[in-house]
Amino acid sequence: MEGYSGKILRVDLTTGKTAEAALPPETARAYIGGLGLATKLFVDSVSPKVDPLGPENKIVFAAGPLAGTGFPTASTYGVCTKSPETGIWTGGTCSGFWGGNLKAAGYDALIVEGKSDKPVYISIGPNGVEIHSAEAIWGKDTFETQAAIAEELGGRTRVSAIGPAGEKQVPIATIQNNEGGLPTRGGIGAVMGSKNLKAIAVRGTKRTAVADSGKARDLNSFWTHRMATYRMLTPLANVGPSQWMDTAWYRGEIPLRNWQMAAGAEDCAPLGTPSYEAVLGDPREACDRCPIRCVRQVTVVEETYSVDGPGPDHEAIAGFGPLVGNRDLKVAIRANDMCARLGLDPISTAGAIAFAMEAFEKGAVSKAEAGRDLSWGNPAAIIGLIEDIGEAKGLGATLGQGVKKAAAAIGKGSEAYAVHVKGLEPPMHDPRSYFSQASAYATGPSGASWEHGLPMRFEQDYNVSEAGITGRLGRTEQKNKALAVKAAQDLAEAVNSLAICSHTWTGIHPWHMAELLRVTTGFDYDSAEVLQVGERVINTVRQFNLGAGVTGADDTLPARLLEPRANEPETKKPDLARQLKEYYELRGWTADGIPTKEKLEELGIA
Repeated sequence: MEGYSGKILRVDLTTGKTAEAALPPETARAYIGGLGLATKLFVDSVSPKVDPLGPENKIVFAAGPLAGTGFPTASTYGVCTKSPETGIWTGGTCSGFWGGNLKAAGYDALIVEGKSDKPVYISIGPNGVEIHSAEAIWGKDTFETQAAIAEELGGRTRVSAIGPAGEKQVPIATIQNNEGGLPTRGGIGAVMGSKNLKAIAVRGTKRTAVADSGKARDLNSFWTHRMATYRMLTPLANVGPSQWMDTAWYRGEIPLRNWQMAAGAEDCAPLGTPSYEAVLGDPREACDRCPIRCVRQVTVVEETYSVDGPGPDHEAIAGFGPLVGNRDLKVAIRANDMCARLGLDPISTAGAIAFAMEAFEKGAVSKAEAGRDLSWGNPAAIIGLIEDIGEAKGLGATLGQGVKKAAAAIGKGSEAYAVHVKGLEPPMHDPRSYFSQASAYATGPSGASWEHGLPMRFEQDYNVSEAGITGRLGRTEQKNKALAVKAAQDLAEAVNSLAICSHTWTGIHPWHMAELLRVTTGFDYDSAEVLQVGERVINTVRQFNLGAGVTGADDTLPARLLEPRANEPETKKPDLARQLKEYYELRGWTADGIPTKEKLEELGIA
């Protein structure tokens, strides 16, 4: 079976035993690989009712068929589990080198289950699969952990690890890779911590066989050049993610002070390109075969905010910038670096801090309870709360549960400004500026996330004719929003399953993906089947989430995102009810948001 190793690895941490299983060709074709394959393997073996932090929960990692073929950005991997923050499925992808090395070590997917009685880490490589003691590195941050394991194992070992936040099972904890990337939100780091699993190290030497090697080489060369020169990607290569702060405020896209207002030039310019260029260090190692090099090395020498490492992405800049009322880039850089080392999701962490600052402003949280002055933009408050969240102490222990649970604990009316969808804090793209984001967030398989569909791209200058999007959609028009959301979600999950960098999806259309899959796997995909894979993943997750207790009533937005912004009293708002009605119809779901038997049979889902 070209494009695949053909094997799935299972590691049981309770017994310390490992086992291999064959990857069925029909599963590979139906879910491709990456996040799609991880989701299929997870849903088939985990009850929706499982305790997210119990030993019965599992974590599934999977590489894609393009990994190891020389295709740019194809060392991405997908991973999923049941979220301790939201209580539903959570999953995502991460670029770097880890996914390619898992594949080169001989496995398409890794299933981790059970719980070790002592801290351990897993290594997969030339010496086989081993479970090592992690007691000597328990308590270390993610960067220290990666360095220690790489030194111990030698070679070009790649490591995904949790930090202190994951060890303490903070529900917004995540994983970090060698390259400073995080694979998903919703508390996957806490799930690893609950299993006493500190890290997973991979190193592989095997090559991936493809169906048509000559054509594959031509396509690899073509896409390497295209990614390096494509107009939507070159700004990332030139100045990194800061360029978003230069322009997005024009459209009211960036939230200010816990989504109360739209950030303006005065809030964003200090965090934009000129400030970012001033702290750029030497170019860092790019992700495997990536011509984009979007994550830039930054160097801040000021003692209080000293950082020398991977810089923040655009979500972290906006989250630790306008969302919390901060205009100092070095504070945002330091905040992001702390999250990376502690193993915290920066979007949820910023959302939790913004919520706490508004609670302080409104009197729901006192200075004594917070342990500090939580005035908007206070650097000491931002830095201090991140430390407390990562260490699960004081108010930080409450905020680390996510804003939904934090508001329930704090009370005093704070639920009114706890901004989340199904328990997950939204990324920094306001649906009051891009109406399609309303139902994209509301119906997102893990809650509000850009990684599972960003239809606002269709409201800019991107179209996908195969999905029915043939021209630019108006940002604040009410029509065709559901069509845009379905198309964006199906396309995003196809990209996540192909397991290539999510930045590339604006340049790779379904027919491109079908061609890549034909050349790599030999399966005769076409555009329609590629999009159907994305639709299959969405419906597979929906079935799991329904079993976990989700209903159509949960497909909604917090009131804050459907009310006028304080500095724009005439703010138009998206018609979410209309979007959901049309979305359910397009999906083939009932009026209550449940996939019909006919739709599931069409997609081959039990």
